[in-house]
Amino acid sequence: MQFEMLHPIDQLLMIMERIYGYGMTTTSGGNLSILDDNGDIWITPAGVDKGSLTRSDIVCVKPDGTLVGNHKPSSEYPFHKLIYRTRPDIKAVVHAHPPALVAFSIVRKIPNLHLLPTDHLICGRVGMADYALPGSEQLGENIAKVFAQGTDTVMLENHGIVIGKKNLLSAFQAFETLDYCARLEIKANRMGTLNTLTDEHLNKKRDVLMNEFVPAGYSAKEREIRREMCKLIKRSYDQRLFTSTQGTFSQRVDHQSFVITPYGLDRKYLEPEDLVRIEDGSKEVGKNPSRSALLHQYIYDTQPQIDSIIIAHPPNIMAFAVTANIFDSRIIPESYILLRSMPKLPYGATFLTLKDTAAIFTKDVPIAIAENDCVIATGNSLLNAFDRLEVAEYSAKAIISARCLGNIVPIDTAKIKEIDIAFKL
Repeated sequence: MQFEMLHPIDQLLMIMERIYGYGMTTTSGGNLSILDDNGDIWITPAGVDKGSLTRSDIVCVKPDGTLVGNHKPSSEYPFHKLIYRTRPDIKAVVHAHPPALVAFSIVRKIPNLHLLPTDHLICGRVGMADYALPGSEQLGENIAKVFAQGTDTVMLENHGIVIGKKNLLSAFQAFETLDYCARLEIKANRMGTLNTLTDEHLNKKRDVLMNEFVPAGYSAKEREIRREMCKLIKRSYDQRLFTSTQGTFSQRVDHQSFVITPYGLDRKYLEPEDLVRIEDGSKEVGKNPSRSALLHQYIYDTQPQIDSIIIAHPPNIMAFAVTANIFDSRIIPESYILLRSMPKLPYGATFLTLKDTAAIFTKDVPIAIAENDCVIATGNSLLNAFDRLEVAEYSAKAIISARCLGNIVPIDTAKIKEIDIAFKL
């Protein structure tokens, strides 16, 4: 989908629906705006339910201040206008109050953007604006002062977050990523000391260099795989196992080819034609596959029992990836049956030691955690791999929640043996 081709009203509605739908703002909280090529500012209204906005609710403010629409613009319109005046390169603004980022704003801290490799690239430098009364000129001046320093992402003391970018989708992706970083850091702090990536880690290359090929056609099997993959990719996004910029699915088509998610496209809107076929080590012409494509290739080449792979970053299981804690699947039978042993691989395992990493995924090791990187789930089908990822995240959430209740008691060795026998593990 070409998001930028949508009318500003439709862009605002789609992004507000996502922000509200995923619990990142409230009925009365948050506002979005777009500055179009004519100098008009399209903005969400004041006093209208954010969960049920319609096209007729969006307000247009003309360059001379004339209002077009059925409502007044958001009470925060003054700082939107001042951001656009201060930074002519900014064409869209997102402001909201997601709980995790509010938590950081009320302790006057900025989330750690170096727990995973790419978050700092998506969010950019993050600043902090002094507190001022909502809707006031002073608040606008405080925010604009930080934007004037070249910062696109600004935390507001005791308030929330404001992000300005070249378009609304980029602003949303930075907003969503920063919220993810905040949620991850909060969960990980409940587990222990955080391991932060160094500049040396972050500078390691992940480039995917592949020859291209022109597909002779698309079999019925591949078309069905693409359709099912898109359904589960969107489901993963709705379950918050993926973000708009993170998360990779792949599925084997035959012994020499597989289909994988593209690099850089919003997971929420992926369609079958966006997916990329990899065949004999070459990529479908004109498309860019996920940067983990080579790891998927190695796994399929060395593990014939695996037909599907997911690489993801859900925050609860990733709390284990960014701390020294080891995940133990022996908490409930379902977790043990589906996840078995879940080793923790060193940072770089997904792009530096591909052959060794691929060799790990045996029958008894269907899923693994890569330090400060991702979780890798494999399966004999798309649904099987997805089920493992989902169970891993839910189990991790249960473990994190249990830590404030008492000592965790795993299923003992004798009972595990019973499970092994009963389920032929």
